[in-house]
Amino acid sequence: MNAKYLAHLTVLCSSVLLLASTNASAAYSIAPEQIDDQQIYFGNAKSFEKPAAVDYTAIVKATPEYEEIKKKKIDSGSARYWILMSDASSHAVKAISEVGEESNHDLIVSIGYLGKITPQIPAEDVTKKVLEKLEPAKKSGKAKNK
Repeated sequence: MNAKYLAHLTVLCSSVLLLASTNASAAYSIAPEQIDDQQIYFGNAKSFEKPAAVDYTAIVKATPEYEEIKKKKIDSGSARYWILMSDASSHAVKAISEVGEESNHDLIVSIGYLGKITPQIPAEDVTKKVLEKLEPAKKSGKAKNK
């Protein structure tokens, strides 16, 4: 190899490494002491680039399971209530995960969570997308893939 070729190759490699390190440093992370697993529905809080947030309560209330609780006035002290609430929660998290997998969002958390940590991290609200994901199940009155 000649010296000119090696010089160009060195510059090219350096540029690629610089770009790679720039992109890696653009990623967000949440400090371990600020991670609340109860508010993280999709992704890895230790490294992410495009966060989103959802109104988890609105998602659960939009599930067929929750609608059954309201329609049949199932008592909150009954086993049936807690089974349906567990199913509603699982259904909600599944819909949130599907939106995460289908979108470019690599972290989805509860609304307000990223605004309470230091430093604050902006997040797009994807509640509407998740609610749209639940529409086929609501129309059929059944949980999707149960």
